Amino acid sequence: MFTHRRTHLPAPEQALPGRAEPPFTLTEPHTVLGTPLLGPYPEHLEIADVGLGCFWGAERVFWELDGVWTTLVGYQGGHTTHPTYEEVCSGLTAHTEAVRVVFDPRAVSYGRLLKVFWEAHDPTQGFRQGNDVGTQYRSAIYTHSPAQHKEAEASRDTYQHLLAASGYGDITTEILPADERPFYPAEPYHQQYLHKNPTGYCGIGGTGISCPAGVLPPDSPGS
Repeated sequence: MFTHRRTHLPAPEQALPGRAEPPFTLTEPHTVLGTPLLGPYPEHLEIADVGLGCFWGAERVFWELDGVWTTLVGYQGGHTTHPTYEEVCSGLTAHTEAVRVVFDPRAVSYGRLLKVFWEAHDPTQGFRQGNDVGTQYRSAIYTHSPAQHKEAEASRDTYQHLLAASGYGDITTEILPADERPFYPAEPYHQQYLHKNPTGYCGIGGTGISCPAGVLPPDSPGS
């Protein structure tokens, strides 16, 4: 039943049914930052949700940034409620592996997080990142406000211009409102995996192209 290399998304009626409650609980704090993984978070903080390949390596990229309060990995963008890792890997939930970044906008901007996002992976690869193949490795940004959505789209357009100039194809990143694509935390052993397992696998890698995120697209008025 399960395969790690499915390369097309199931329709909602084809997805696994899921469950009403999570099949596990997260009780331990962040093993690096010492902060709670789950909300409610302090009111001055904001949330960024992104998918950029295997979430083990992707999470580490963000917890190392100044201004990030906590991070956790999970599943987002699909149809199955409260999925398990094995279900997501089957390709039958439509979820991608995602990282939730809870950050202090007074210390690190959303644009800075987008810059890290674009530069930490290749967003033109579709349902894969490097040797990792499957729908759960697709590139995604799930936004939490109209301002985030506008900035995410602008940064995508800017980075697309830079990628095309270097011979890359079209960006495949999906940009959708987070309230339409709920985030389901992953199992406890996935959280801060590369801190717990320093020699563990990390399959993400960028294009080497620097992205001035948070600016207007090249063809926009005033740019």
